[in-house]
Amino acid sequence: MSTGTDRDLTGYGRHRPQADWPGGARVAVSFVLNYEEGGERSVLEGDAHAENYLVPDLAGLPPVAARLRGIEDQFEYGSRAGFWRILRLFDERGLKFTSWAVGQALARNPDAGRAMAEGGHEVASHSWRWIDYRGMPEAEERDHIRQTVAAIRAICGAPPLGWYTGRFSDNTRRLVMEETETLYDSDSYSDDLPYWTKVGETPRLIVPYALDTNDFKFATSPGWLSGEDFFLYLKAAFDQLYREGADEPKMMSIGLHCRLVGRPARAEALARFMDHVQRHDRAWVCRRVEIARHWMARHPFPAA
Repeated sequence: MSTGTDRDLTGYGRHRPQADWPGGARVAVSFVLNYEEGGERSVLEGDAHAENYLVPDLAGLPPVAARLRGIEDQFEYGSRAGFWRILRLFDERGLKFTSWAVGQALARNPDAGRAMAEGGHEVASHSWRWIDYRGMPEAEERDHIRQTVAAIRAICGAPPLGWYTGRFSDNTRRLVMEETETLYDSDSYSDDLPYWTKVGETPRLIVPYALDTNDFKFATSPGWLSGEDFFLYLKAAFDQLYREGADEPKMMSIGLHCRLVGRPARAEALARFMDHVQRHDRAWVCRRVEIARHWMARHPFPAA
């Protein structure tokens, strides 16, 4: 039945596909590191005001049409210290993540991009700047997409295979498909399994992301007050999905930010959660491109 909208409120319904994750895993666990520091709003970039979205410890900050050095310092902590702390936690455990990498941010600290690529992590795209793309002219957004692909290719040695803009426009998905070699995008929060959609007549694989199992709630109100809050919520989500996975495997996305979970007390909570996951022998910790390739092989777009 046509509803006159492009919303899908049914999805898989009661007949959800068997994910068939590798090794009979009950849950595919996708850690995602948002690398944004240096791509945020700033009057230095010609923006109308300093960044006030997901600023650590300053939730609800009103727009200020001037430089705010304290805000800049918070973001700089993420790239100077938090990033390397998080990278070390993953390297110590032999775990891999996907990075939503802002092109301009990587261009301003290319060693971070090189370190992720050298460590075997997936460097996917978070567009050129960490801004709201809603309403941006199509030609300008297209140019941002091209700049991002060029930066990631030059710094990391390969173009991005995944994409997440976050605050996307009505044109984003189509433009990304036209301008990139990506296999999937994650600009959706509507399921805990990958699914196919169509853009025009072209199939597009969506690997959904999540905002609840996400450290960004350290910068929202109400949100996490301590690392313990974060750990307990992640553990509850993982444990529930692991139980469900005995019959119906799912995926779990954990969103991380260098300036947020990169702080020592929060990083300790992340480390405890990583160790909790690794104590389960049927958890598949993987990069999102691996989820995408698996889904394409096991659950290809249905023929007409």
